[in-house]
Amino acid sequence: MTNRERFQALMNFAPVDRLPLVEWATWWNQTIDRWHGEGLPTELTDAHAIRQWFGLDSYRQEWLRPRGAGFPQPASHGAGVLNSMAEYEAILPGLYTNHFNLAAWRQWAEEQRRGETVAWFTFEGYFWFPRTLFGIENHLYAFYDQPELMHRMNQDLTDYHLRMLDELCEICTPDFMTFGEDMSYNHGPMLSKELFDEFMLPYYRQLVPELHKRGIFAIIDSDGDITASVPWFEEAGLDGILPLERQSGVDLAVIRERHPRMRFIGHFDKMVMHRGEAAIRAEFERLLPVASQGGFIPSVDHQTPPAVSLEDYRLYLRLFREYAARGRG
Repeated sequence: MTNRERFQALMNFAPVDRLPLVEWATWWNQTIDRWHGEGLPTELTDAHAIRQWFGLDSYRQEWLRPRGAGFPQPASHGAGVLNSMAEYEAILPGLYTNHFNLAAWRQWAEEQRRGETVAWFTFEGYFWFPRTLFGIENHLYAFYDQPELMHRMNQDLTDYHLRMLDELCEICTPDFMTFGEDMSYNHGPMLSKELFDEFMLPYYRQLVPELHKRGIFAIIDSDGDITASVPWFEEAGLDGILPLERQSGVDLAVIRERHPRMRFIGHFDKMVMHRGEAAIRAEFERLLPVASQGGFIPSVDHQTPPAVSLEDYRLYLRLFREYAARGRG
């Protein structure tokens, strides 16, 4: 099977010749720096080139960020750039101006047509985006203190996403997309179901049907323990979740039992990758029963950390290939 045939079959719960070999989140910069000193060619810095060097499947992604070149920068990590409707309107010239890299997508469209690559993109979601404007703390207050502005932001964001979806699909129909949300931590979601229903659900319901009309799988990207909010996203029409961080207590077997038609990417505990063959095998054995059901692409549950040596990673990939052949459905 080609990379694209394999992805499409797996996400439709059909048999595949093997599981995809995917590193969806790439690696920490410090990890690559370490590997450059351990045998990774120093000229390899591009993520796609590094994937090719390791023999991973080709997956091409672009993250479309709504903030343009003139957008003001926050004073520090987690800080905001506004706290009122007037301030929002003042920075609108720097918002919703970016476009997809259409030259790159023309190339990827040809690779996709030949089945060589799986093409995907990321939109910023309805929890993530307002947080980048308000800042972390003020964003959580804004659900109560600035509801009108929250709705304005998310409707403007939806309108922008719809325009960009039309623009992209003139060149290429991607296989899947993700919404960057990061709305959970290690004890669950950072907002209630009531706030989700009021401030996020209406906008997903505008956009997700347009993705489905084009045959694009829509997946939520949220770190932390997403378990409690999986049914919220399922109700909103989303097709799946990533990365299912093991350190946060996520148990995919439990989620799959409760949500049998949801798709998943990730969930391999990155914290075992430097602990030797027995630990890596045990982690793959944990994932194999769900992987064999279809609708699940095992992959590192976030960026590979710098504790993992190049030799550790090669061992991980050798075992990944073994288990990919066993998890064909």
